Amino acid sequence: MATSVVMPALEMAQETGKLVSWKKKEGEQVKKGEMLLEVETDKAVVEIEAAGDGILGGVTAKEGDVVPVGQTIAWLLKAGEAPPSKPSAPTQTGRKMDAAPTAAAAVTASAPEPVLAAGARISPKARRLARELGIDIATLRGSGPGGEILADDILKAAGGPAATGPAKAGHYEAPDAGQLTSIGRIMAERTTQSWTTVPHFFVARDVDATALSATRERLIPVIERSHGVKVTHTDLIVAAVARALRLHPRMNGSWARDSITLNADVNVALAMAVENAVVTAVIRNSDRATLGEIAKQRKELAERARANRLQPADITGATFTISNLGMFSVDAFTAIIVPPQAGILAVGAITDRVVAASGMIGVRPTMTLTLSSDHRVVDGARAAAFLNDVVLALSEPDKWL
Repeated sequence: MATSVVMPALEMAQETGKLVSWKKKEGEQVKKGEMLLEVETDKAVVEIEAAGDGILGGVTAKEGDVVPVGQTIAWLLKAGEAPPSKPSAPTQTGRKMDAAPTAAAAVTASAPEPVLAAGARISPKARRLARELGIDIATLRGSGPGGEILADDILKAAGGPAATGPAKAGHYEAPDAGQLTSIGRIMAERTTQSWTTVPHFFVARDVDATALSATRERLIPVIERSHGVKVTHTDLIVAAVARALRLHPRMNGSWARDSITLNADVNVALAMAVENAVVTAVIRNSDRATLGEIAKQRKELAERARANRLQPADITGATFTISNLGMFSVDAFTAIIVPPQAGILAVGAITDRVVAASGMIGVRPTMTLTLSSDHRVVDGARAAAFLNDVVLALSEPDKWL
């Protein structure tokens, strides 16, 4: 019996996915677990494994196509078997089992899927707007790179307001504007949505990093022997934050559908810079992992992120995010929350500062932590209590390691 290959949903609220490449050619034998295709999300290019054995056939999507989640794009066939003649309509089988349908999906479920002209491309946001506004995208010419149809093009066609810039509508002529990837564009859309819809507030603390740095130096040879990786300040921060999240379940919660969900697991994501974008890779069960396990996961995730080889499990399920710009000599900054998470911690560089300690003036290695919180999930007192526990853990790491 033929096995369908569908466009998978790798995130909550995902409606479409972009096929980056096929790892197998039509007519080739495929074994279960082999890498079959690459799909681009707003976070990374993700390799998808084959769900079964068979010969790849009936391929209906080519590289660069944006396909609705759940739509069959190929088949895995037995020898001599022909692919079903009727293409399969998009179903929920491509979605994550724990992903609840979004309000937008509920509103537009009955709307017809916009059809593109041959060879045309469209951004996921533009496709969603076209469906909601009833715009025939087959008649549009895109203003994006390579003629890609953007959200502004849909708004113009609908007679609504479009973004304007110093040059022409929908454009900012940056020197590397032509190099912006789909990941970069969607990331920009998501951060704008978060900043404009999530009620952010911020609390900040300075941390004496004397004990933190001393502990790291002491553990470097230990972790290298046990796990083959050099422990970093980031690893210690992940461990401290994860243990504090366990004590503050609201901070580990999520906002969805006008209610708060308390997540059972503590999965801390790290923001990682890759070419023309930022991805958030997840260290799972961070509160239960040892420091060596955290360091090993962090190194492996960073290597896969740089190679654009993150797997679906690497980028989904985060309950809290850490963004560390200390390696770029940034003293302090505020970060934008990744919905539906309740918070994100911005970490600055460890620098020598003149401070008052025990009634005396001295120089101590110090770093600044800035916590961005969703006011719908936590209030100022809860956020301050959480950050205080993080500071205590980093100031005295030997007490919890």
